[in-house]
Amino acid sequence: MALQVELVSPERILFQGDAEMVICRTLGGGEIAFLTGHAPFLGALAIAPVKILTVDGKTEVAAVHGGFVEVQDNLVTILSDVAELASQVDVERARKAKDAAERHGHTLEDTEGEAALRRAHVRLEVAGHA
Repeated sequence: MALQVELVSPERILFQGDAEMVICRTLGGGEIAFLTGHAPFLGALAIAPVKILTVDGKTEVAAVHGGFVEVQDNLVTILSDVAELASQVDVERARKAKDAAERHGHTLEDTEGEAALRRAHVRLEVAGHA
């Protein structure tokens, strides 16, 4: 039996299908992996990659900019206000966003600036251009 996975943003369903495992990062909890039979779970997502290892041996990677993950009865639902599959990342736009955030001298005390920088880093990471 496989996990049913849905990765959803307000604009569209980015991924819907069967998977062997889903790996994501939660706020304050670090990385967590879900396999079939996982106990019910609800958590807030960090700005980080989400990896979906499909039943056919492929790996789908998405840049997820916060949101929630719910696991129940072998269904993993990932809801995010903003998410992009690796194949959909505009690398040039992500580089420009990263450069702009760094140029403005955002620091850890500047939560908006830090979030912008983290989003750019995650987008570049999932696109393979980190």
